[in-house]
Amino acid sequence: MTLRRIATIGHPVLREPARAINREELASPEMQALIDDLIETMREAQGAGLAANQVYEPVRICVMEVGDNPRYPYKPKIPLTVLVNPHLVPVGEERFSNYEGCLSVPDLRGVVERPVEFRVRAMDRDGNDIDRVVKGLTAGTFQHEVDHLEGRLFVDRVTDPTSLCTWSHFERYHKAAFVKRAEALVSRFGS
Repeated sequence: MTLRRIATIGHPVLREPARAINREELASPEMQALIDDLIETMREAQGAGLAANQVYEPVRICVMEVGDNPRYPYKPKIPLTVLVNPHLVPVGEERFSNYEGCLSVPDLRGVVERPVEFRVRAMDRDGNDIDRVVKGLTAGTFQHEVDHLEGRLFVDRVTDPTSLCTWSHFERYHKAAFVKRAEALVSRFGS
């Protein structure tokens, strides 16, 4: 496994839609090594997720995991999840607002509005089909990562530009109120 460099905002790879891969390509040693590298790089950077194009590989693969992450103590646990060729479909009309940040947009957070519930269809790293519904903050994490694969960053979805702030200002001025809203969402949806 290799730690990869993470592309930052302004690099064209982050704005290009990633290409789908088939099961045969997914099974290749190169793609399996890429998945291992994504997991290692995400964990080292203390991210909640990482998409392949964030490490300069424009293929439709992303990984997510939230355990005892010091950056996101309010986030519900997400077991290690690998999504290949993910497709998200909103379930219902309800939406929620949430501060987001990104490893590719260092030291910046902003409020993003997202659907509260999604159906996820994808493959796992072994080529098995995934078809499940995710809700709450977990749904936001899934959409954030899939947005990367579409060439979108969270800043494209910021609803109020005045919400943009550095991590230190988020911690100082916004975190307490945000954590209360996040905890209420987790309590309501269990995720």
